[in-house]
Amino acid sequence: MRQARKGGKNPRKPKSFGLLSLFAPLFWFLLILAPFLVAGGAAYLAYQDRVVREQFEGKRWALPARVYASSAEIFVGSPFDSDSFEWLLGQLKFRKDAQLSTQGSYLRLGDELVFKTREFQFPDRHEPAREIRIQFADHQVILLEAMDTGQSLPLLRMEPPQIGSFYPARREDRVLIKLEQTPETLLNALFASEDHNFYGHHGVSVRGILRAVYVNLRAGGIVQGGSTLTQQLVKNFYLSSERTWWRKLNEIVMAMILDARYPKEDILEAYLNEIYLGQDGSRAIHGFGLASQYYFGRSIEELKLHHIAFLVALVRGPSYYDPYKTPERVLKRRDLILDEMVSQGFISREVADEAQSHPLDVVLDPHQSVSRYPAFMDLLRRQLEKQYRPEDLTSEGLRIFTTLDVNAQHQLQKAIDDQLPKLDRRPQKSPLEVAAILTRRGTGEIAALAGGRNEESSGFNRALDATRQIGSLFKPVIYLAALEDEGRYNVSTLLEDSPITIKLPGSHWTPKNYDGKEHGAVPMFSALAHSYNLATVRLGMAVGVPEAATMLRRLGVQRPVETVPSLLLGTAALSPIDVTQMYQTIASDGFLTPLRAIQEVISPEGKTLKRFGIDVRQSVPQAAVYQLNSMLREVFRRGTAKPAFAQMPASLQPAGKTGTTNELRDSWFAGFTGDYLGVVWMGRDDNQPAGLTGAEGALKVWSATMNAVSREPLELDPPEEIEMIWVDGVRGGRAAEGCPGAIEMPFIRGHGPDRSSGCGPSAEKHE
Repeated sequence: MRQARKGGKNPRKPKSFGLLSLFAPLFWFLLILAPFLVAGGAAYLAYQDRVVREQFEGKRWALPARVYASSAEIFVGSPFDSDSFEWLLGQLKFRKDAQLSTQGSYLRLGDELVFKTREFQFPDRHEPAREIRIQFADHQVILLEAMDTGQSLPLLRMEPPQIGSFYPARREDRVLIKLEQTPETLLNALFASEDHNFYGHHGVSVRGILRAVYVNLRAGGIVQGGSTLTQQLVKNFYLSSERTWWRKLNEIVMAMILDARYPKEDILEAYLNEIYLGQDGSRAIHGFGLASQYYFGRSIEELKLHHIAFLVALVRGPSYYDPYKTPERVLKRRDLILDEMVSQGFISREVADEAQSHPLDVVLDPHQSVSRYPAFMDLLRRQLEKQYRPEDLTSEGLRIFTTLDVNAQHQLQKAIDDQLPKLDRRPQKSPLEVAAILTRRGTGEIAALAGGRNEESSGFNRALDATRQIGSLFKPVIYLAALEDEGRYNVSTLLEDSPITIKLPGSHWTPKNYDGKEHGAVPMFSALAHSYNLATVRLGMAVGVPEAATMLRRLGVQRPVETVPSLLLGTAALSPIDVTQMYQTIASDGFLTPLRAIQEVISPEGKTLKRFGIDVRQSVPQAAVYQLNSMLREVFRRGTAKPAFAQMPASLQPAGKTGTTNELRDSWFAGFTGDYLGVVWMGRDDNQPAGLTGAEGALKVWSATMNAVSREPLELDPPEEIEMIWVDGVRGGRAAEGCPGAIEMPFIRGHGPDRSSGCGPSAEKHE
């Protein structure tokens, strides 16, 4: 036995616990924490399951309402030439194609065009695609026939141009397609490049990730992605694009939940409609249905293999593979996808070679504005809000058919673009602005609307919101109120155009004529034609200012006006749309016809939800309006609008009225032909003088527009109580037919002029 060290203690050996003893605290910690981890994991899975189910089983997408202009109706004799018709096809995004291989294609041969229309679901019926031949001569259609039968067509209704949409807040757009209408080649291209084992995995494929790495290395480029189609759908549908491990974990879990709960077919159809494939300004292009229309102007069913491979190429990143910025890059990726389809047995090498021989074949200008005509869309929204909630317009996929005529809108804007630079004498200060409204005279439908000189501006809408004094545009209201009193007034009643002073509380008002002269006794029709202020004020005071204000309301103007004597010379501040409503009633023979921008609203299934028909009522006696309109014709023939009359087709026989306010601040014109009514305002936003009378400014835009769009002469239909009498153009008394200066004017039977002027001097000499 070994002896212990003297004076020392036996040393103690350190205690050994082993490997298990090191992990014992962690074991007990995990054991205690395990229920919480299990509960947390279960809660996480339950939450993700609820998120997946709620959106996938509910309303998956907010679909914007699509807004269409009115349809162009083509017939033999309709006013088109080859240039204007080709312009219309351009508005409809038709493409030149000598073979007419798809809908929406055409070929021009001089003054003849052949084209293939697109099928379209109109509110009243479905219109199939047809191949048409059309010929033009002398600015009109001379032949319209179906190419398959060679038979003449009495009428062809073109599809309406889409002019805008009401988008949800994220401005996503899509055209929904069903899985059964999807070309098999599109599905095969997706499986070949994105998810070869789609029907075999459970939402996530480890094998697919490894295979994608191998295929990409072999191809020398990114041909396949590691994410399955299900994962891509989850990323687009539920998650953000951030690159974090937490987002990737959510993606994997949600993809597995989606795959476990829903059939593969439902997942694939959702993918086809959700995947992001491009950006058009602020509008996001989602889904292959809309992408097909956007890039090729064709429906998904019409695409060829090289088109389909191009769309699938965009899946990996439409901004990186932008056909308009990097076409070579897109072409290379398209061809890689076609090669991969060959290697996986979806297509033969010969088919791939043929597809690879084609260019990208995208349309030259796919851009579609969120709103091509923002001023009109502003009016449309206001009218729709009376019937629909905002969320209905941005989520229900409604189809809204409007009254806008794209050709009339084009001609109105062209007149503005041509005339304003010539008329703006002080562009360096507050620029000259304009507002204009064109309606169909018989219906009150708004065919064109300009809210300012810049057509694409979405700012202040002057046509609806700019209230300015209307000047002499108010005068017809006074004359109409007078003509209702047939016992006192007729169109040749003599009015004194002489100085007048009207006492006001604490002051007085002394109006003047624009030319600073007095013209003595003048017949009513001459006073209105030449817009004499003094004669009009005397007539208005005799009729009564309140009565004139009441007549304004009867003509459809609801905006309140101050019933003071100066109202007689147009101090009432009205908007252009107020003035249009007033003159619409005058142009409609006294029938109050509310202005409207909507024809019908259709559900996505094609069911008519609301039809906006014509709603009219007789507001003013037709005989009085007929006499007034005859006098408004004289404004053109020998009055303030005479310069424009000389430059218009003699057959139109228009009627209208100029308007000018103090210091030439506002230039107005309102007038109508047989088919259109137009109102134009011109001035400056800061209310500084425009330096233009109604004839010098607004009338020029009006006449240029009417010369381009109007085809029907103004034919006034006299009521039974009207008789026509020849009168002297200066004195207004009866005159013999054929006398110099004699004109034929309407009178209520038994209330014609009782005086005779003989032949008298000519009206031309008087002027």
